[in-house]
Amino acid sequence: MNPISLENRAVLAVDGPDAAALLQGLITHDVALVAPGRAVFAGLLSPQGKALFDFHLHAGDGGAILIDVTAEKADALLKRLSMYKLRKAVTLVRRDDLAVLASWPGGEPVDARTSALGTRWIGTAGSAPAGADAYDAHRLAIGVPDSDDIGSDDLLWLETGADLLDGVSFTKGCYVGQENTARMHHRDKVRRRLVPVTLAGEPGDAIEVKDDAGRACGKLRSRRGDHAIVHLRLEEAGKPLCLGDATLSVRRPAWLESAW
Repeated sequence: MNPISLENRAVLAVDGPDAAALLQGLITHDVALVAPGRAVFAGLLSPQGKALFDFHLHAGDGGAILIDVTAEKADALLKRLSMYKLRKAVTLVRRDDLAVLASWPGGEPVDARTSALGTRWIGTAGSAPAGADAYDAHRLAIGVPDSDDIGSDDLLWLETGADLLDGVSFTKGCYVGQENTARMHHRDKVRRRLVPVTLAGEPGDAIEVKDDAGRACGKLRSRRGDHAIVHLRLEEAGKPLCLGDATLSVRRPAWLESAW
């Protein structure tokens, strides 16, 4: 497939001698891994370990780090990073001359979460046609959560699947929300996750996932056709589930298999 532009994403640039150090103390993954041709998926969390922002880090020119983030949260992320900047030698700007580009299947550089999504990189704005809707359908068919599923200050970082999608380092050292995230990981306490499902039937306006006894056990996060992402108690995954008048079948793509 020819490259498309994800017009629902924005690009921020973090530059200056202290750029990497600023991000390293804040986000869930190791900034030192960012290099030309290698992006990193990461999050900025609340002190309690809930996801506030999820994003991809790409190498920019001259040592700059480019942040690929959902457009509706770009200004809020810029403001949040500015709060932590203090006296550090860092410049933070929004780069409207740049765009997030994607293509699938295969190719380089691969999406930082899973190669099944295809390629993802930063290019010149206007260099490819808009394709956010096509990409959204693609990633739901693959079964990978995205920013709309993750939300803000709602789900714990590991509940989003970030540990299974290479979105966290457990060896890099401290960052905001690290204590609770590490505790969940080492004690194997992730009981709820974002999981892909296939729908049979019409759910209507329902958002609550229920078991066969009518008890709520999850919530719809996003949907396109018969593919959706739900936030679900993992112990319910093998049981009969419904969303409104639709029945749900939990999918287990390769990236998610180790959750069970």
